[in-house]
Amino acid sequence: MQTSAASAKHYQTLKFDYVTPQEITQNTATTHPVIVVGAGPVGLSCAIDLARQGVHVVLLDDDDCLSVGSRALCFAKRTLEIFDRLGCGERVVNKGIAWNVGKVFFKEDPVYTFNLLPEQGHQRPAFVNLQQYYVEGYLYECAAQYPHLDVRWKSKVVALEQNTSGAKLTVETPDGSYAISAQYVIAADGSRSSVRNLMGLESKGRVFRDRFLIADVKMQADFPTERWFWFDPPFHPNQSVLLHREADDVWRIDFQLGWDADPEIEKTPEKVIPRVQALLGADVKFSLEWVSVYTFACMRMDKFQHGRVLFAGDAAHGVSPFGARGANSGVQDADNLCWKLAMVLKGQAPQKLLSTYGDEREFAADENILNSTRSTDFITPKSKISQLFRDAVLDLSKHHPFARRLVNSGRLSLPSTYTQSVLNTPDQDKFAGTMVPGAPLVDAPVRLQDQETWFLPQCGEKFSLLVFTDEQSVAEVVEKAMQSLPDMDCLFVSNATLTLNGSRCLQDHQGLLATRLDAQANTTYLIRPDQHVAARWRSFDESSIQQAWRTATAQ
Repeated sequence: MQTSAASAKHYQTLKFDYVTPQEITQNTATTHPVIVVGAGPVGLSCAIDLARQGVHVVLLDDDDCLSVGSRALCFAKRTLEIFDRLGCGERVVNKGIAWNVGKVFFKEDPVYTFNLLPEQGHQRPAFVNLQQYYVEGYLYECAAQYPHLDVRWKSKVVALEQNTSGAKLTVETPDGSYAISAQYVIAADGSRSSVRNLMGLESKGRVFRDRFLIADVKMQADFPTERWFWFDPPFHPNQSVLLHREADDVWRIDFQLGWDADPEIEKTPEKVIPRVQALLGADVKFSLEWVSVYTFACMRMDKFQHGRVLFAGDAAHGVSPFGARGANSGVQDADNLCWKLAMVLKGQAPQKLLSTYGDEREFAADENILNSTRSTDFITPKSKISQLFRDAVLDLSKHHPFARRLVNSGRLSLPSTYTQSVLNTPDQDKFAGTMVPGAPLVDAPVRLQDQETWFLPQCGEKFSLLVFTDEQSVAEVVEKAMQSLPDMDCLFVSNATLTLNGSRCLQDHQGLLATRLDAQANTTYLIRPDQHVAARWRSFDESSIQQAWRTATAQ
């Protein structure tokens, strides 16, 4: 790999070295625990997550470079928290453009403003805008730190066959083809997945008869760092426009074109530049960084698991770009899958745990597709009645808050709560709030050994037991009980000084963690490795925790 540098030019021109694999140089057949296909954000996240847990991984990609253009631009709070665990969250936040506020316009008038993270006390913002090639570059640099993670460029999967114990892949390289086997294969190779095609599978769904132009525009502008969405603006009448700020003084502009637009013609500078000038004004100087035309589609595979092959990201499901659900849901697929796969490979859980990956993430995909479809129908009405309804809603929204709930300029990505998951232990005690079993855990500021820090980074990699107590006697009982519980971290939340041997004591000095988790004295939470709630109780009970752990690991 070339020398690292934090510049767009570096990441856009970076070429990775192809290395002849040992299967060719030594003429040997090899078998690995996991092969991941596709080195985009999802495939890299899978490979890093597994490598962090000690699993040997081979990552195959048919190219030798990072993505081109901004592509998956908006990375949501939950995805940033996952990136923190994988090792690149801080880099993404520092390089990217953080934002919480969005504005909606109808014609030339502002309709209303919304804040996606109105409360304080979270480490990460609602969203960070950063070009996809930066994120891929940062993830790759994390991956390169693991000697048991073998990244292979210019390696195209051209055949796949599987049996009850694994799968055999044929990989085409500049030096010829070779065979390689794995106990499990993760297909994260995008919407045109070669693995899916080789297996004779397909994604089904709805293609929307509309097209949008993306223009990455480099300019000096005084627009605030907010998401702006126009319905029927005077500079692009009868259509919609979206404006986002990116890193490096680049702005992403999406122009609705209509179904009859010719994609190749619309990508030419002669067509793009006048559209941008109409928005910015004729005197504003800018240059085009990247241009693309896309069509809305909401699709998914019927099942994400097929034997020893598991599909993730766009290979498994796809949504329209509005709402920032594509890469975010894909990274959350990885977060859900990899702890389960690692436990199965280590003999810590039965294979049936993997079936819950499909159950939970197919549910999440349906949720994303539902929201994306509703957004698309609102943004691009296909009948006069639909447009009359939409425009009436927008007019009412200027003065009536009830109508704003009906405006849909792209409901933005939120993590799914797996309320129906078989891994949950239902509440037996009464709780308030949203931290129900299956919910993604919320963050809050805490102190650890008198140092200011955040709660979520204290959880992850394996199961965590969270106990709220100020009593030394309770902590001693819990610590003793932990010796007979499955391997998990124990975290105490206390405002007292506790003397502990192997556990960590967090000080909830602002009281936000207890408030957000509706915690009282001795409230106990069992947290999954992907930071979703598995179970919770109003008091510590060893046998209940053991049973909840067995439930959460499909035993």
